[in-house]
Amino acid sequence: MDSDFRIDIGEVQRAIDVGEITALYFPLLRKTLLMDTRTTGVDGPMIKVVPMASSPEERFRDLVRMRPRLPKPESINIVPWPKYVASLVRLQVWDHIVRRFLEIGPPEIVKRCEECLEELKRMEREEIRRAITGENYETLWDVAGTQEGAEVDDDDEELV
Repeated sequence: MDSDFRIDIGEVQRAIDVGEITALYFPLLRKTLLMDTRTTGVDGPMIKVVPMASSPEERFRDLVRMRPRLPKPESINIVPWPKYVASLVRLQVWDHIVRRFLEIGPPEIVKRCEECLEELKRMEREEIRRAITGENYETLWDVAGTQEGAEVDDDDEELV
C-alpha cells in the first residue's frame, strides 16, 4: 500500500502549518485524525481520531458540535493519507504535527498526540487482521481458486 501512492510531504506540512483545522484521513481505516489548532481562554487545541466524514459539510457540523464555544470554522484542510500509519513517523510528518501543537498548546498536548498515534496504529493492526482473516471482507476467489459466482463444469473449465 505504501509504495503505490506519492504524497507531497511539503504540501502536507504546509497544510498543517497554515490551517486552523486539518483533517488527515485514512481511507483504509475510514478514520480521520482531526486537528483543530483554534484556542480560547477556556478551550485549548484539539487532536482526535474520529470517523471519516461523508462530506466537508458533515465535518463542519461535527466540529461545531464538538467545539460549541468556538466560532464556526472558515475552512478545513483535508489531506488524504493512503499510506500506513507508521509512514507518518518515518516521513517526519508526525514530528511536524507534534511541533505544531507544542507551539500553541500546553506540554500535555504531546501526550494526547501520542495517544492518537497509538490509537491509529492499533486500528490499522486490527484492520489488517480483519483483511487477513476475511472478517468484514468479501473474497473474489473461493477456496478452490475459482472466481465467486463463476460456474464450473465437470472439466473445471469456466462457463461464460
